[in-house]
Amino acid sequence: MFRAKKMLRTALLAASVTPFVLPQALSAAPQSASGARPNILLVLVDDMGWGDLNCNWAYGEKFKNRNRTHRFKTPTLDKMASEGILLSRHYTACPVSAPARASLMTGMHQGHTRQVRDNTFDTPIADVHTLGSVLKEAGYATAAIGKWGIGGVGNGSTGNSGYARARERGFDYFYGLFDHLAGHYHYPANSGRYVWENETDVTEKLKGGYAYSTDLFTARAKDWIVKSKKADPNRPFFVYLALPAPHGSLRVPNCPYPAGGGLKGGVQWTKDGTVNTANPKLGQADSYIHPDNKNFTTDAARRHSTMIRRVDDAMADLFKLLKDLKIDDNTLVVFTADNGPHEEAGNDCGKTAFYASGSPAQDPSFFKSYGMMDGIKRDVFEGGLRVPAIVRWPKFIPKKKTTTEPSQFHDWLATFADVAGAEVPSSSDGVSLLPILTGEGKRIPGQIYCEYSVGGSSSRRGDFAPAHHGLPRRNQLVVWENGYKGLARNLNEHSKFSGDGAVVFEIYDTLKDPQETKNLAGKPGFGEDFQQKLRDKALRSRRAFDGKHPHEYTRGLDFSQKSFFEKNPVPAVAQAGNTENMDFEYKVFASQKAFPWVPDFRQTRREAVLSGKAQKALGENLLPQEFVNRRGARGILIEGTVSVPENAEYVFTLQTDNAKGSKAFVHLYDIQLIDADKLYKPGTAARSYANVGTENPTGTRGIRLAAGTHKIRIEYVCSAAAQAPSLVLTREKR
Repeated sequence: MFRAKKMLRTALLAASVTPFVLPQALSAAPQSASGARPNILLVLVDDMGWGDLNCNWAYGEKFKNRNRTHRFKTPTLDKMASEGILLSRHYTACPVSAPARASLMTGMHQGHTRQVRDNTFDTPIADVHTLGSVLKEAGYATAAIGKWGIGGVGNGSTGNSGYARARERGFDYFYGLFDHLAGHYHYPANSGRYVWENETDVTEKLKGGYAYSTDLFTARAKDWIVKSKKADPNRPFFVYLALPAPHGSLRVPNCPYPAGGGLKGGVQWTKDGTVNTANPKLGQADSYIHPDNKNFTTDAARRHSTMIRRVDDAMADLFKLLKDLKIDDNTLVVFTADNGPHEEAGNDCGKTAFYASGSPAQDPSFFKSYGMMDGIKRDVFEGGLRVPAIVRWPKFIPKKKTTTEPSQFHDWLATFADVAGAEVPSSSDGVSLLPILTGEGKRIPGQIYCEYSVGGSSSRRGDFAPAHHGLPRRNQLVVWENGYKGLARNLNEHSKFSGDGAVVFEIYDTLKDPQETKNLAGKPGFGEDFQQKLRDKALRSRRAFDGKHPHEYTRGLDFSQKSFFEKNPVPAVAQAGNTENMDFEYKVFASQKAFPWVPDFRQTRREAVLSGKAQKALGENLLPQEFVNRRGARGILIEGTVSVPENAEYVFTLQTDNAKGSKAFVHLYDIQLIDADKLYKPGTAARSYANVGTENPTGTRGIRLAAGTHKIRIEYVCSAAAQAPSLVLTREKR
C-alpha cells in the first residue's frame, strides 16, 4: 500500500512538471531574416563595461593597452557569442543611464530625444513611436520587465501621478521599477523603493523575503513568456528585460542560482507573486559570492564579478527556457549594457537595517572593465560609450562571428522593425543592422552621434593616457565622419562655426586606436577642411529647439539649448538656387492597407510602383499627378533640395489633405524638421518649431539656415485614396 501511494505520488509529481510544448509553426519557414517575425528578447544590463564581457578580450588583446591582472568568467555569454555575433564596436547613445535608455526606446539619437538627455532622470520620454509600440502594432505581444527609468511615478507610492509609463509607450505589460533610483537597490522591496505590476504597487507582496532583482525580473520574464506562448503559440513576443545589475550598490544574492533552468528549474515565479529564491531559509541577503570569484582580493571585486555572474546564470536559464519551449531557433536575443563601467558605491551603503554591511565603491581598474580603452561611465571616450553587445538568432545569424562595423542604440528600433516585417518609422535615426548580423544584403549608411553635458571631469585611472586625465566633461559632442570619430568639448565656451575661436574636434581612428592616444587633428588629411566637415556634420544632425517644459518634474529645465546649435546656421551644400522652388525626385509606394506611421521609405522592402523627377513651387501641392491618379498609392518618398536667400532663421510649415490617416515627416539633412506623424491631425498646419510629442508642443524657435541650397527628405502617407490628396510645404523668415 505504501509503495502504491509512493508510486502514485511520483507519477503526479512527474505530471506536474511535464514541460509545456509548443506546436510547430503552421506556415513555411521564412527564407529571409527580414520579415521572419522571430520572438525578440532584448536584455539590457546596467553599467557593465565592455571589458567585463570575457569574450570581448579575444578582440581587445590585439591592442596596446590590453594588460589586465584579473579576470572573471562569463560562460553563458561567451557561449552566446560563439553561437552568434559579437558587436565589438557597439555604442550607447549616451554614457549615462536614462538618456541611453530613451534613445534605445525611441530609436532617436541624443540630438532628437528632446526630454531625456544629459544627466536627467525620471523625465518622461516623448510620446513618439517606441520599441514597444512598433512591435505591438506589428502583432507582437510586448512586455517591459525590470528598470524603466524614463517616466513613471518617480518616488511615489500610487499610480495616480503616472506619466510616460511603459504601457503608455506601447507595451502590453510591465513589471518592475519606474524610478531609476530603485534600480540602485538590488533588494528593492526591502530598501524603501517601489515595485510595480502595470500601474499597481506590488511592493508589499515582496517584503519580508529576499527578492534579489536579477532573480525577480528573470523569473517574471520566464513566466510571462510561457503564458504568452500558451495563450497563442503562433504569436511572436517581444520582451525588454532591463536588469539593474551590476550598478552600485554592489549587492549580491542570498543563495546560489537554482539548478536546471528553463521550465522546470532555475528561478521560478511563485503563486504568491515573488521568486523562489526570495526565501530567508536559503541564506542571508547580500551574502552569496560565486565560488569562482571568492579569491579576488577586494570585496568590491568579489561583489562586482558575482553580480555579473548572476546575470550570466540568468541568461543560461532563459536560453534553457527557449529550448524547452522549442522556440530557441527562431528567437532573436540581444544582450547589451546601457553605458560604460561605474566607480560608485551606490545609495544604500548599509544605511538601512536590512544590510549587515556597507557597499564598497566599484574599482573599474581591477578587472579593466573598460577594456583596452580609456573612459568610464559619464566619459565620452570609448570606454564610456562602447558597450558589450552580443546577438544570437540560430535560424539566421552565423556562428562565431565578430564585426567591427560601428552601430549604436538607435539602430535597434530599425532592426527589430525589419525582422518583424514592419516599416521603420521615419522618426527613427537608426538603420537596420540585419545586413551586418546575417551577412546578407547591403546596409544603408548609419550614423554615430552623442552629445552629453554634465559637471565634473574625466576619470584619472592609472592606465589611462595622461592627456585624458581630468578633462572637463561639460558640453561634449561626438560625431563620426568617414569612419573617424570627432570629439568636441566646451561647446558653449567655444561655439563658433568657423574662424578664430571655432569649435575644434579631437579626431581619432578608433578602429586602430581604441584608447584614443593619437589625436589626428592637424595631421595631413585632418586639417581645417576635415574640421569643417565635422562641424557641418554636427549642424546637419540636429537643430536648436525650445526644450523648456512646464511639467512639474521638468519645469524650468532646458535640455536642448546648446549655443553651438543656437549660434551657427545649418550649412548649405551649394549656393542659393531658385528660392521659390523645390527640385526633387520621387518614388511612389503601394499598400493594401494603411501605413500605421510614416515609414522611412529608404529602408522599405517594397518596390516603388512609380518614380520620377519634379520641380514644384513652395506652397504648391508637392504630390505629382502620377501619385494623385495612381490607385492603391499609399506613400511617397520625396528627396531633393530647397533654397533660402540669406542667412536667417526660418520656419517651415507642412499641411496634408484632411483625409483620415494622412501624415508626413520631413528631414532637412538628418535633422528632424517637421513631425506630422503620431500626434498629427490631418489637414492642419505642422510647423518646424513644434516640439511634437513633448510636454511643450508649441515651441518658439525656428531653424537657422545658411544662404544656399539644402537637402530635404519628405515622406507622406495616406490611408485611402483622398479626393484630392495634397502635401504643401511653405517657408517663412522669422
